[in-house]
Amino acid sequence: MIKPILTEPNHDLRLKSDKVHLRHIEKEETQELIDDMIETMNHADGIGLAAPQIGVLKRIIIVDTKKKGPQAFINPKVASRSLLRVQAEEGCLSVPGIFGIVKRYRKVTIKALDRHGCKVKFRIGGMEAVIFQHEIDHLNGMLFTDRAHHFTNPPKM
Repeated sequence: MIKPILTEPNHDLRLKSDKVHLRHIEKEETQELIDDMIETMNHADGIGLAAPQIGVLKRIIIVDTKKKGPQAFINPKVASRSLLRVQAEEGCLSVPGIFGIVKRYRKVTIKALDRHGCKVKFRIGGMEAVIFQHEIDHLNGMLFTDRAHHFTNPPKM
């Protein structure tokens, strides 16, 4: 089911999300949440979505890697990062119409659980690394506008 996406300045976007316990991953409620997140992201033409963006404070993100399609990552974290950084223009479904230049790590190693509770670990770079860092920020109550050092179309305050 397509869920409404919260937009700034919604207070819930600034809250830290709770870890998902392994015993809850296979529950119907969690699997439905993942399916709803994928459907919501696809409907909004997004490439990533974090559970807090639909008002659920759980550490779950969806990332569309284009190679494998939309995938769920539970309790994701950046396990290591490159020294080098890259600057890229970012936007966000929760901050519609605003784009800014954000500096992120060029390569990151991600540790997470998949939608079946299996551990995954992988190293990625480029735009995929940016997407993961952006979505993990959402789980910590942070938006890309907090990191942007230049806006290509400044937000109206």
